[in-house]
Amino acid sequence: MDLFLLKKIITVLIMPINIVLLLLIFSLVVHRTKPNQSIKSLSTAIVILLISAFAPFSDTVMTAIENDYPPYVKTNVSVDYIVVLGCGHNTNAELPVTSQLKTCSLQRMVEALRIYQLHPEARIITSGYGEYNPVSNAETVKQSLVLLGVPAQKIITENFPKDTEEEAQLIAPRVQGTQVILVTNADHMPRSINYFQAEGIYPIAAPTGYWVKNPESSKSWGHYIPNSKKLEQTTIAWYESLGLIVQWFKSLFS
Repeated sequence: MDLFLLKKIITVLIMPINIVLLLLIFSLVVHRTKPNQSIKSLSTAIVILLISAFAPFSDTVMTAIENDYPPYVKTNVSVDYIVVLGCGHNTNAELPVTSQLKTCSLQRMVEALRIYQLHPEARIITSGYGEYNPVSNAETVKQSLVLLGVPAQKIITENFPKDTEEEAQLIAPRVQGTQVILVTNADHMPRSINYFQAEGIYPIAAPTGYWVKNPESSKSWGHYIPNSKKLEQTTIAWYESLGLIVQWFKSLFS
């Protein structure tokens, strides 16, 4: 088993919903032989599930991650490259290419288009491998940008990076010594900036796809009812937090 696949498996196993499932399975298995442990396991699973799906908790942990960098606004500085990190898509020739993009890739593509309209002098670098798709994520995002009016010759694709660390390693030599804007989701930006800075690149952050768009606004009673969307949001925040911890730990040995 290669290291990339092993990393993905471990990551999936330690996500909140999967921890809950493992606790529930354990509770079911031992409920006859060890009823006290079964009840404790069941109770822990319920508490983790309710807290993870509770909006005030989920919004707090997510805001702490995605508010590290402000949205990009135009400056008078000339931009050389707009780097769009990969996310995901599903190749389907029957759909418009923009509809093949997963939400995260669509958000990044739209933000890159917005910034390109502010800085038409820049070139765009799209990135990301195809996973199980015959077309890479980098190429799918490029096709979407071309469909929306960006000249194809202004777009460079990096079709092989599997994760953010590989993207930084492959893109850094190309953009060394230039002015770079980095586009990715707001929750993913802190980890992405760290990877690029480790390669000697100090890009301007252009976060997009915010989960918590107005944390200070008043909320209706429905906001406080646990729901699956907030569970997903907590899961993403947990994933990114783990990624930051891993980065810090690796930096101790580099």
